[in-house]
Amino acid sequence: MTTADTANVYPDLPLTLSESGSGRPVLILHGGGGPATVAGLVAHLSRTAHTLTPVHPGWDGAPRPGWLTGVDDLALAYLHLLADRGLDDVLVVGSSLGGWIAAEMAVRDGAGLITGLVLIDAVGVHVPGEAPTDVFTLGPRGLAEHSWHDPDAHFADPAGLSDGQLAARRANMATMRLLAGDPYMHDPKLLRRLGRVRTPALLVWGASDRVVTPAYGAAYAAAFGDGRIEVVAEAGHLPHIERPDATFALIDAHLRRTTGAATAAATGTATARATPRATAGTTTRATA
Repeated sequence: MTTADTANVYPDLPLTLSESGSGRPVLILHGGGGPATVAGLVAHLSRTAHTLTPVHPGWDGAPRPGWLTGVDDLALAYLHLLADRGLDDVLVVGSSLGGWIAAEMAVRDGAGLITGLVLIDAVGVHVPGEAPTDVFTLGPRGLAEHSWHDPDAHFADPAGLSDGQLAARRANMATMRLLAGDPYMHDPKLLRRLGRVRTPALLVWGASDRVVTPAYGAAYAAAFGDGRIEVVAEAGHLPHIERPDATFALIDAHLRRTTGAATAAATGTATARATPRATAGTTTRATA
């Protein structure tokens, strides 16, 4: 059963939050396309885990206070949410902009609440020669061409949307521009900070992504203290939608490997479920 809630992390920031399932807590962070883009991922993970899925302030009508103007603000708000709920051994899964938020959370997680990361075609770092495509300059068809392996199967003509739906899209895009438009889709300091993050990080990447390329993803993975990349064939910027079986299998395996890792580290004992240290930047290709 899914429940909707409002979490008052700060007096002027009521977070819109959905919760479902039971087990290990998994925080799922959507990208610029809004909560609908992670609905299938939430439904899958809630079968075996306790999922928490916030709507980022400013998306889909969720209130955004005037001071919340950066991805770092979101990262701290979500860390405070985890602390307020008394959650630990948390897996954070973020898609695109949500992956950037997850990475910023990890570098600020002094309490060790997060024990696993999954970044799906994430933005957020500066990689020379591999800058994210400026989505604000693309029309609807151009965005589809950059985002999907098979754009014809996923392109939604905006002519078929209602005035209300179009207004919601414009508002979402305006919020994303405010949070991530300058500097464009990255924190100049983040890449070098990731080496201090020892939390096992899995980066899942669509082989056909033209918003952020697999080469960008490989550099992102290599920057983590314990990171690796898995490339999903025949998928673009949203592999969890285009190739859900292959993507979910990778995430499920990472969830199992990292569950209880914090307890094992604290006691100094080995556990069969703890993730061994991976070679930073290891790249494999998922085809299932």
